[in-house]
Amino acid sequence: MSRQPPASEPDWPGLHSDELLGPLSQDPAAGHAASVTTVLVAFAANLLVAVAKTVAAVVTSSASILAEAAHSWADTGNEVFLFIANRRARRPADRAHPFGHGREAYVWSLLAALGLFVAGAAVSVTHGVQELLKPEPATNFLVGYVVLAVSFVLEGISFLRSIWQAKPAAELLGRDLIEQVMATSDATLRAVFAEDSAALLGLIIAAVGLGAHELTGSSVPDAVGSILVGLLLAAVATYLIDRNRAFLLGEEADPRIRSAVLRVLLQEPEVARVTYLRLEFVGPRTVSVIGDVDLTGDDREPHLAVRLRALEAKIAASPVVAGAVLSLSAPGEPSLVP
Repeated sequence: MSRQPPASEPDWPGLHSDELLGPLSQDPAAGHAASVTTVLVAFAANLLVAVAKTVAAVVTSSASILAEAAHSWADTGNEVFLFIANRRARRPADRAHPFGHGREAYVWSLLAALGLFVAGAAVSVTHGVQELLKPEPATNFLVGYVVLAVSFVLEGISFLRSIWQAKPAAELLGRDLIEQVMATSDATLRAVFAEDSAALLGLIIAAVGLGAHELTGSSVPDAVGSILVGLLLAAVATYLIDRNRAFLLGEEADPRIRSAVLRVLLQEPEVARVTYLRLEFVGPRTVSVIGDVDLTGDDREPHLAVRLRALEAKIAASPVVAGAVLSLSAPGEPSLVP
């Protein structure tokens, strides 16, 4: 069980260094605020786009624009789930949840991904198939093009916001942007980035389908565009579901973060060596620390227990650590090296 330090406990300076806070996307409170802003920007953009696409779908009778409308309404609903994820994950630790409620972020983000699959992918594919079976000519193509262009701008603004949030951590860890978004513990950032990427690509598919419909006079390209948008959303939703599943099961922190924590532990005058260390994400930008250490000296067992608890308290005082559990190393166990 995690032992949280009292308010008077001294902090562990090592876990406030840029070396650790950088890879963990800086202080959790600042990261939470940035994620909330990202979600709100995405919600506003998706709501405006969803309304515009719905109007355009009615005016043009375009299958691909209707698919995009379903996509945007699904994204708008998903932002509500992501907002709830941020709020509930911030609840403090209690007796039943000693590491806090951070994993709720992955539960609600998984529900959002399921919503994208059902409300976005399934609707788009179904409508595309129906359009192939019962073709309906589109009209007022100019309205469709204008709405798609405006939607691209709004989705682009939301996408740039998610890039802005992910870029600092990517640079600190030497990752490219895609790699950082795939690895980040921030489920809401990953969801917004993936959904906006799919939205921009989906808009291009819809524009091509609508243009081909106008040029050929056939609704087949439009219907195929709707199906392709649906398959794209299904792929994105499946990926997001899998990443949230991985974090719910227990995703280990990056090996570079683990090595940094190991170095800080070995710098503690109380610690002679470390034989086991696991850092597991228990929420966005927060980890649990579990390890086996050999303390200096030859104290009796009661004194060793007190020293272990004091060391746990110093570690758990860091804003990026949800809790720490340390045990004594067994004789003969190999030592870890950074």
